[in-house]
Amino acid sequence: MNIKKWLSKNTNSLQNKVVAITGSTGGLGINICQFLCELNADIILLDRDKAKATAQIKNLTEIYPNIKISFIEMDLLDFKSVITACEKLKNIKLDYLILNAGIYNVKREKTSLGFDNVFQVNFLMPYYITKTLLPTLQKCGGKVVAVSSIAHNYSKLDAQDIEFLNRKKISKIYGNSKRFLTYALFKLFENENCASLTLAHPGITLTNMTNHYPKAINWLVKIGIKILFANPKKASLNIIKAMFTTANKVKPQWVGPAMFNIWGKPKLKDLKTATQNEIESIFTTAENLYNKIKK
Repeated sequence: MNIKKWLSKNTNSLQNKVVAITGSTGGLGINICQFLCELNADIILLDRDKAKATAQIKNLTEIYPNIKISFIEMDLLDFKSVITACEKLKNIKLDYLILNAGIYNVKREKTSLGFDNVFQVNFLMPYYITKTLLPTLQKCGGKVVAVSSIAHNYSKLDAQDIEFLNRKKISKIYGNSKRFLTYALFKLFENENCASLTLAHPGITLTNMTNHYPKAINWLVKIGIKILFANPKKASLNIIKAMFTTANKVKPQWVGPAMFNIWGKPKLKDLKTATQNEIESIFTTAENLYNKIKK
């Protein structure tokens, strides 16, 4: 796959467009930011690690000396940090918001807000950020690109345990949080006319999130992933493609690898992993949680 030719065919210049991205210093985030530089976007790194973000800005500006790139501290585990960052973003013409940050195999803890950390980082804060910045996005016809995961289909809504606190299997816990993100945002934008949403997913690729297997086999898993699946650079093209793709608002769709959601070039496909009743329930729960924490 010739990436330069693919970019030429599937994207347009982002000159004078402002793109804010969470999880900007992670495996996918680094590659997404590089492509944004190629497209001449003005980039805002939303990240909790100032040192990494500063180093990333230095690296990118050395390669792309004319690029405009800045940093706003945002820690999705710290609600005050999210509020402060959102207040800054409200005063910026925001054309794109890429919700890329996520955590997977971490020690499960209760945050200061009282929620499970996996649930808060992967769903609750991205949903809060989107709702909070929606008026800002509406002003300039902005777009949200939310990074989901094929793991969202490993779980189903449990109204009695929405955070999967009683589950132990990390793939289901992570999948549940991504399921909430996927369908709550879809429903939120269903009747939205001024701003838009496109869901995306990278398929399977080697990032820090896949670095959780026991040491004895982790090296072997890494080799297997590298051989069988797309590297992070190619995987991140699914998110770039989503920026330039208009999804159906009536039925869920997402952009991901064309073949079995694992291999191939980015493609927009229908998403048929939840019933309408479950989508409605997820959205109602999301709205209730949002109203609870915004007070």
